[in-house]
Amino acid sequence: MHGINAGDTAFVLMCTALVCMMTPALALFYGGLVKQRDVLSIMIQNFVCIGIVSLIWVFGGFSLAFGPSINGIIGDIRPFFGMYHVGIEPNPTYAPNIPFMMVFAYQMMFAIITPALMTGAFVGRFKFGAYLFFVAFWTILIYLPAAHWVWGGGFLAKLGVVDFAGGIVIHTSAGFSALAAARFLGKRKVAVGDPESQPASLPLVALGAGLLWFGWFGFNAGGAYAADALAVYAFTNTMLAGAVAMLVWMAWEWLETRRASFSGVLVGAVTGLATITPAAGYVEPIAALLIGAIGATVCFNAKYVQKWLKVDDTLEVWRAHGVGGMTGAILIGVAASSHINAVSASTHQLLVQILAVVVVAVYSWIVTMIILKVLAAFGHLRVSDDLQEEGLDEKMYGERAFNLWNMKNDINK
Repeated sequence: MHGINAGDTAFVLMCTALVCMMTPALALFYGGLVKQRDVLSIMIQNFVCIGIVSLIWVFGGFSLAFGPSINGIIGDIRPFFGMYHVGIEPNPTYAPNIPFMMVFAYQMMFAIITPALMTGAFVGRFKFGAYLFFVAFWTILIYLPAAHWVWGGGFLAKLGVVDFAGGIVIHTSAGFSALAAARFLGKRKVAVGDPESQPASLPLVALGAGLLWFGWFGFNAGGAYAADALAVYAFTNTMLAGAVAMLVWMAWEWLETRRASFSGVLVGAVTGLATITPAAGYVEPIAALLIGAIGATVCFNAKYVQKWLKVDDTLEVWRAHGVGGMTGAILIGVAASSHINAVSASTHQLLVQILAVVVVAVYSWIVTMIILKVLAAFGHLRVSDDLQEEGLDEKMYGERAFNLWNMKNDINK
């Protein structure tokens, strides 16, 4: 068909599949980090986003994010509602060489993983029924407007704000919303001396981190919407930033504790990947190394801010994603190269990037708090303290993630 490039289409198909894999990978990553009696509770919260967000995306979500702009605030819901006018013909506004339906599918994967990122902040505290409504309302009221402002021709895009693969739209919005949700739900109730409060499985965390890193190549390189030089830069920058961030995080940890931890190595890599995400298609590889190092440094030391805030962000989503995405987005204004893309480092670019992260962060925090207060008016959102101590998996879902420790207990009885 005229206008469609088979190579570009195949490339974006592959990238879309890689990003789709990242939500299950995130479930493994988070599932390994929580206590063994809460593994399934967080994994189901991740997986269910696939169902909820996909339906929203079909029935108005895509149109609200990428439809014709209404005063720069939100897209017109009519053009693409129910996938109307989302066909095989390319849409020159977004990707002239691939089917428009491919843009729809690729962006849907981004929308799916964004609310899933927040689940690590409120592990074991959110009632499942209320959580389902939270994901739906959060996607509609926060993700879709933010995506339109930056990627859909909204007011931030008109100011010149850029975000290659989601440091502002995804990581900043999810990170600050996660912090708000953790604050609203309060601190965990943990049984004193409970040996099962430790991470359930670090090998599971490693598997999730490895799959996340693998998927991140599609997450970032796919933003080029073509198998071209820009995609190659984004791919290479992703690898380099993740690698150097791993080492820098390990160095900071060594300075503080005189030892390296496996969990620290894995989390450090993720902070680098989150930090390079917005800048992946705008900077040289050498700059990507610097961005990864800065990202790991800022995210590692953000724990002091989190401690000051006294918010129980269980898996430190705000540190890794909110702070990382925000940092990478701002560094575009310092490190962007016109040799890579049509954006150069400048005072103007730096200022509009700062404006964008502040607007999205503040908006995400405020609207998240409003959503939670409205939901709380219809019933308690927080799981009871007794249930938190016992673990959610068996009591709430009637299943166990692991049976070995139960078998040992049964034998001892």
